[in-house]
Amino acid sequence: MKKILVIDDEIAIRDLIELVLRRENYDVQTAEDGRAGLQLLDSFQPDLVVLDLMLPDCSGYDLCKEITVKRAIPVIMLSAKNEIIDKVLGLELGAEDYMTKPFDNRELLARIKVILRRNESRENISEATTEVQSTRIIHEELTFDMESRRVLKNDIPVSLTAKEFKILETLLKRPDKIFTRDELLQIGWGYDFMGDSRSVDMTIMRLRKKLEDNADDPKYVRTVYGFGYQLGGGEV
Repeated sequence: MKKILVIDDEIAIRDLIELVLRRENYDVQTAEDGRAGLQLLDSFQPDLVVLDLMLPDCSGYDLCKEITVKRAIPVIMLSAKNEIIDKVLGLELGAEDYMTKPFDNRELLARIKVILRRNESRENISEATTEVQSTRIIHEELTFDMESRRVLKNDIPVSLTAKEFKILETLLKRPDKIFTRDELLQIGWGYDFMGDSRSVDMTIMRLRKKLEDNADDPKYVRTVYGFGYQLGGGEV
């Protein structure tokens, strides 16, 4: 049974989403603010979070970033705002999807199913293709723990969003392969993502800032000009 956490300060919306999801046999927990949501994130350990943008104690954008940094978990952001810039910001901060209020319950349910199915498919593909014999990959100063979904550099934890984690995982598992931007876009965002390959470049840029000693001279995430990105060192 998949577990879904709903964080929204409007009790009517929380109750409605919970009712709809429970009818589909999801295990659901709800929170009325960001603080309660973060507590449930640790204790409940959901497979997906439905997050309202406007919360009484914090910004949904900040909370989305905090959630995706703590765990590689998909987030669907809900908002009354319908501006493109709001959607782009939510997606760039780690949200998997963005829906504007009012929304159709059937559409929300469909998007949840698509995201959960997509994530499960990614995990199955990773398990089928990886030749790693343990749950850890060590690359120079980096330790990538697939089971705990943590990344360490010189034994110090590095906080990554779900997208950053997925891109690094992809590069580490296939160090010999050069991945095009379109390939990374499909792996990290899915085939139905409405954005473009600039999302990959921005995510790579943030990943380098977190991993590299010098982001302008990257050691781990290498640019192969005219092709894409590869695990390695130095610019080509």
